[in-house]
Amino acid sequence: MSRYLATLVFFVATGLWTGADAATQQKEARETVVLIVCDGLRWQEVFTGADPTLLNGEEGGSWTPVPELRERFWADDVSERRRRLMPFLWGTVAHDGLLYGNQTAGSVARVTNPWWFSYPGYNEMSTGVADSRIDKNEYGPNPNVTVFEWLNSLPDLKGRVEIFGTWSVFHDIFNEGRSGLPVRSGATLVDRADRTDTGVLLSELYQTTTRLEGEDPYDSFLHVALRRHLATHQPRVLFVGFGDTDNFAHAGRYDLVLEGAHSFDAFVADLWRQMQSLPAYRGHTTFIVTADHGRGSGPVEWKDHGVEQKGSDNIWIAVIGPRTPALGELKNTSPVTQSQIAATVASVVGKDIRAFRPDAAPPLAQALSGQRR
Repeated sequence: MSRYLATLVFFVATGLWTGADAATQQKEARETVVLIVCDGLRWQEVFTGADPTLLNGEEGGSWTPVPELRERFWADDVSERRRRLMPFLWGTVAHDGLLYGNQTAGSVARVTNPWWFSYPGYNEMSTGVADSRIDKNEYGPNPNVTVFEWLNSLPDLKGRVEIFGTWSVFHDIFNEGRSGLPVRSGATLVDRADRTDTGVLLSELYQTTTRLEGEDPYDSFLHVALRRHLATHQPRVLFVGFGDTDNFAHAGRYDLVLEGAHSFDAFVADLWRQMQSLPAYRGHTTFIVTADHGRGSGPVEWKDHGVEQKGSDNIWIAVIGPRTPALGELKNTSPVTQSQIAATVASVVGKDIRAFRPDAAPPLAQALSGQRR
């Protein structure tokens, strides 16, 4: 080959590589990731549907008549039963994405923190590392930098990372004071500065609704507030934390746990449809859906979680997005951990959290192993 031809081939090849690399960077610049958490929802309900031993007023503490509960949520076939409870998860996500955590099928997802309750779980999933120091929900501002804070510090994502949730403790978990992240949770979820008719109504309803726990609103408020926000704002990295299922379980109302899980599934479905309807998000959005911890089993321990309630370390993780292969319910796979979620969040938008925190767990490689759709 002549020197001229070799030089020409070099520049053509370089040009092609540069073009491909630029195209990849352009795609990454459009990718959006949403981490959605259903607080304390057990893997058992997700994968097997309503628990027949709790569909009553004794062990389940249900006020809803048993025939009505069974009509809505029961089916002898487990596939139909779980679909009745969470139709979007078992229709769209299971068809186009994948799910970890069905222990009856040899898939295990678990936490690595030693406490098995909320704050330690949210810290683990958002930093990639369990911190045994965080041993209570009233711990205070998180000393650890979350993946959301780190991503928000990067020039191309600055101001495009947002936190929404019902639990007021998210202000501490995401260390609002240090991180500078906009955290709308608890009493700040509803935007009191919104003086539109809908905004005023939402604020009035929040102020006049008897809440189950402190200043935390119900999940329905979160859904409406988030929908309104996304109509005018377009974050690229988003955390959304729902809390009804955990609150209803602690209250010993299994009928409301089922209602809460069913509503949560509908909220996620509606959020998916809304984002897919917007050009900025269509075909460029990944949802990671999970729980912060599991719960105990049996007629009493299902109400609580923690190291005294065996099984509280077991969770579930679902992923759907353009890079997620349509594998559905995973079976007989290597265990995955809650700590892998942080790196997965970063990977979706083309970042490696371990460049910032080397001890963070690796991403869920299987969840991002498909060809981009």
